[in-house]
Amino acid sequence: MRSNILDILRQANGTYVSGEDIARTMNVSRTAVWKHIRELKQAGYAIDSHSRSGYCLMETPDLLLPSEIQNGRKTKVLGKDIQYYKEVISTNNQAKFAAQQDAGEGTIIVSEAQTSGRGRLARGWYSPAEKGIWFSVILRPHFLPQEAPKCTLLAAVAIVKAIETITEIQVGIKWPNDILYNKLKLVGILTEMNAEMDCINYIIIGMGINVNIQKNEFPLELQHIATSLAIIKGKKISRVQLLNEILFQIETLYNIAQAEGFVKILEEWKKYSVTLGKTVDVIGINDTFAGLAMDIDADGALLVKTKAGIKRVLAGDVSIRAKG
Repeated sequence: MRSNILDILRQANGTYVSGEDIARTMNVSRTAVWKHIRELKQAGYAIDSHSRSGYCLMETPDLLLPSEIQNGRKTKVLGKDIQYYKEVISTNNQAKFAAQQDAGEGTIIVSEAQTSGRGRLARGWYSPAEKGIWFSVILRPHFLPQEAPKCTLLAAVAIVKAIETITEIQVGIKWPNDILYNKLKLVGILTEMNAEMDCINYIIIGMGINVNIQKNEFPLELQHIATSLAIIKGKKISRVQLLNEILFQIETLYNIAQAEGFVKILEEWKKYSVTLGKTVDVIGINDTFAGLAMDIDADGALLVKTKAGIKRVLAGDVSIRAKG
């Protein structure tokens, strides 16, 4: 009912709507309307009330509430179902639980904060309340399990395009899952899969985007390696607007991958890469080496030219060597 009241107030475009008109439209009592208005105010919506004029929506909170996401959603599938939390241990953990309970394709799990956000290689991800976009997407694709790692590259391309669309900030992708601005980390992506030999049961793509964190709000150990969109832009960014654009870009690329494969997506990834053409240090599972990052292959593996020849990197930690 609250979402319906919000729709009525939004459609009024900053003018007042009487409680009587809202009650009549929704076929409820004016007392019921008043109670829901009070709950909306408690949730952070700035609603002005006048005994004669009624109610006017003055401002919406910068919360990733399902009603706010749905209001601006441009996708058909992604975000159709939303599980929203004020705080979770990890949205990927929550998404895996939801997927095991048969949550549908495109379900998103979004939280205002994570107490133990996770990145690749068991690293943590700083996820303060209401300062970033911490969310996971559940996908149930038809392609084979060996294609799943490329979903990380797909998500990276989608986020870069969304950031540029909403903020006009140009960022780059460090293989395989980090998005950087001037060598500072802005976004992390963690893809996890549940599959059988020839069938994917589900893929979880978890994404953490530093949106409105100020420099002094980062822990000291992160202040020299991380940044946020607000720091770069010099102003607060709408998290809801950015999230909806990310969902739109992911769905667009995901549909291409399902219909045509990943060729076009890998070409776009190369366009945004800050790894290719650079000397890199690779710490693999069984090997450590340095070389020139030449390309990625059809599987999304990084091809590194070393003195011993071309090495193919499918997993591991890759750092770009500083010049000089």
